[in-house]
Amino acid sequence: MADLVPARGTAARPGSRHRGTPRRARPDPGPLLARLLIAAGAAAVLALWWADTPSVAGPADWLTNGGRVTGLLAGYASAVLLALMARAPLLDHAIGTDRLARWHAYGGRWTISLVLAHTLLILWGYALTGHTGLVAETSAVVLHYPDMLKATAGFLLFLLTAAVSARAVRRRVGYETWHYLHFATYAAVFLAFGHQLSNGADFAGDGPARAAWYALYVGVAALVGWYRFLVPLRSAYRHRLRVAAVRPEAPGVVSVYLTGERLEELGARPGQFFRWRFLAPGLWWTASPYSLSAPAAPGFLRITVKAVGRHSAAVAGLAPGTRVWAEGPYGGLTAARARARKSLLMAGGVGITPLRALFETLPGDTALIYWARRPQDLALRGELDAIAADRGARVHYSVSAPAGHALPLTAPALVRQVPDLAEREVYLCGPPGMTDAALTALRAAGVPRRRVHHESFAF
Repeated sequence: MADLVPARGTAARPGSRHRGTPRRARPDPGPLLARLLIAAGAAAVLALWWADTPSVAGPADWLTNGGRVTGLLAGYASAVLLALMARAPLLDHAIGTDRLARWHAYGGRWTISLVLAHTLLILWGYALTGHTGLVAETSAVVLHYPDMLKATAGFLLFLLTAAVSARAVRRRVGYETWHYLHFATYAAVFLAFGHQLSNGADFAGDGPARAAWYALYVGVAALVGWYRFLVPLRSAYRHRLRVAAVRPEAPGVVSVYLTGERLEELGARPGQFFRWRFLAPGLWWTASPYSLSAPAAPGFLRITVKAVGRHSAAVAGLAPGTRVWAEGPYGGLTAARARARKSLLMAGGVGITPLRALFETLPGDTALIYWARRPQDLALRGELDAIAADRGARVHYSVSAPAGHALPLTAPALVRQVPDLAEREVYLCGPPGMTDAALTALRAAGVPRRRVHHESFAF
């Protein structure tokens, strides 16, 4: 196509030594099973209320029972939200980090709504039952019911978390500020837990229900404590990562080479990422997600970083020997998702980093399209050309300048470039505007949703 700059590679050859026939994988059951498990837990919570409620009569009873139901569901949802973001490998690899983050954000809005509904309905129902005003009833509940002062503090922390997570506020708050404020959720859940058992009619005198509730919360606390705190500390001590070198790749883009001990035990796969904490002045307090830009080797790892803010810009100045903490590997953007014998990789800007590792390792007929503003912004281009030539793959570059070398992100343009697009597995990584346009174009081109794999770091 005239408006693309082709690489030295040609169409995949039948005799290419990298051409394989990956086994046909069944549709990934992970997300569906997780949804069913969450739904089953919610159904069990509702069954608990149903078994303990012989009848509901009158406005006060309806309001109070509405408060009971929403309270039970809010308590269950709080535990689920923490479990989703515990960074347990089983969930992360089977479902994907960004999908878990989307579920967490979606569930968070519902949880806050349930908490608000529970508070209002319970207080209103109690006020009608006791023939008192809402303000007087609120004061009595908060000051005289067991564990209610702590629960009130937890309620206020839930509201704080909701406020800083609102989209309008989120855009004005730095990621790390938002991230640390979000930890208030842990305190909110801890503070609110006691009142569920001491005041909850569904747990009073029901030993098995209390035991199940304790097991749910203790299990989630163990997941969070182990995977979010203890495992990173153990990994830092065991692998002793350090910066070996920093090399420029394109304007504002550098590759960071890291060495350490027993790196093969990390089990990192092409397409995955770590959260990197560089123990250098001004950087140690931030853990940023960067993908591996080359397959992990026994002696080194490599990430490629574009300067888009103060933290990422400072990465270019890291000195060799700087200690590094890495949490991971995370993400499900790997070859394990492949269901077809052909693949298309679509990269935008620094989104090439996980796809470069996949381009080298994915079996079968593989093609790559890489969008950038200018030819000099095509990071890792020399490596991509060499991989394409070595494995007989195809790589195409689309640049906005100079004019005449841009591939529109539309279904007709993609199909002209890749005629068998609808038969391919698609891996996508780039800035939000590019990925949104690509997803729309791929759907219009007939690519099934289950064959489009992408992850973002908007979490």
